[in-house]
Amino acid sequence: MKKALLYLSAITALVSTSCRKIETDGEKEIVYVNNGGSGSGSTGSTIILQGRISADTVLRKGNTYILKGLVYMVNDKTMTIEPGTVIKGSYSGSDVASLIITRGSKIMAQGTSDQPIVFTSASPNPQSGDWGGLIICGKAPINTTFNGTAGLFEVEGGVNNAQGDGLAGSGDTKAPTAVANDNSGTLSYVRIEYAGYAFQPDKEINSLTLAAVGSGTQIDHVQITYAKDDAIEWFGGTVNAKYLISWKTQDDDFDTDNGFSGRVQFGLIIRDSAIADISKSEAFESDNNSSGTTATPKTSAIFSNITAIGPKATLANTGNPLFLAGAQIRRNSALSIYNSVLLGWPTGILIDASTGTPTDKNIQDSSLRIRYTTLAGNGVDVKYAASSSASTGWTDADARAWFLNPFFGNTILTNTADAKLIQPFNYLSIDPTPFGSASAGYQPIVSGGNFTDPKISGDNFFTVVTFRGAIAPAGPESTWWKGWTVFK
Repeated sequence: MKKALLYLSAITALVSTSCRKIETDGEKEIVYVNNGGSGSGSTGSTIILQGRISADTVLRKGNTYILKGLVYMVNDKTMTIEPGTVIKGSYSGSDVASLIITRGSKIMAQGTSDQPIVFTSASPNPQSGDWGGLIICGKAPINTTFNGTAGLFEVEGGVNNAQGDGLAGSGDTKAPTAVANDNSGTLSYVRIEYAGYAFQPDKEINSLTLAAVGSGTQIDHVQITYAKDDAIEWFGGTVNAKYLISWKTQDDDFDTDNGFSGRVQFGLIIRDSAIADISKSEAFESDNNSSGTTATPKTSAIFSNITAIGPKATLANTGNPLFLAGAQIRRNSALSIYNSVLLGWPTGILIDASTGTPTDKNIQDSSLRIRYTTLAGNGVDVKYAASSSASTGWTDADARAWFLNPFFGNTILTNTADAKLIQPFNYLSIDPTPFGSASAGYQPIVSGGNFTDPKISGDNFFTVVTFRGAIAPAGPESTWWKGWTVFK
């Protein structure tokens, strides 16, 4: 089997007479060498990565790396990426570039605040959808079946092959605890730009796909910009994450499916009022599975301290008509949201029971919770979509009354300005930081955070803070979104 890890000291080295080919261990490893060096230890080179990489590999800061087609890290090997490294994805016809970390392999992308790792477009004039994205496949629990094997998932986007490099999950439902802690590596201080590919309707490659990724994986300080499809989609898995940013996504920002049960804290979502998707765009979209069945493990992720800024700066603004909601929780999902702010959406929260087991049953058994959360300046605050086949009798009024039950500590503000964020809709100089104190009376964004709910109380993953939303008015949690990010 050919192992196509292709090194180029320059693009023209492909035709250079100074190139030579090295073969190792009975496999063919093509290494194009210019001026006597392989490029693995030198810098200033342009290096093309393609095919299946089956050896531990280091991507170095001084080089530029080009992903050509679907690139797989296989055989339980590790790709280590130095801080400040740039990896570019190309796209030519159906030859869409993506990096797939297969089950058992790892990506160690540990950037820094002043030297983030950047996955971006190879185009000189980059646009949304220029390349596929980053796909990480783990072995953690997932509620899907593939070819008759429960706990196995074929990743969307046409990335699977004859070797099964596009499969996720362990396929062993008898040992869920052992695989829940699966480790696929680290993403820290990483930007993913201009990614996303519509392979088929509802079978797209997202900017960042986390498929059955386990809680042994570290994910923090990740910014997704100009995603063609979803910014991040979790398919099952148990991975946790902090400090996530989604900037000008086309479809959904945080999409959770197929039994994802991880925890996420500090997430900033900022939409462009002109950019939305034909499938309807939301900050949160959450399903247990596509049919809304009772399959287990059940989607039960917990999000806290999310600021989701929609397309409507004022109630009179329209924006792209394809925007739907700040959060659409549907198809029997038991997603929970705490200490968050959703502002400027056509609908703030949509509890959608129209498909499968009615989603509001998860509200009634308290597996779906929304607490200490503020809705501001949404066209409709809380909406309910009833099931035509298994009606529970719930209405819009019931959904709104549930949200406003004083026990849950939620608040509704009429206008986006009432949330008192500095510049949440100024795309040229964005600043979603809340003002330091209320100009008059109670300011729920600054002082309304609460971690006493039994689902999150005492959970060491969560940083206990006193504010709602992703950003503090002052202190260490006020600047985490600056420096390593790009907003343009």
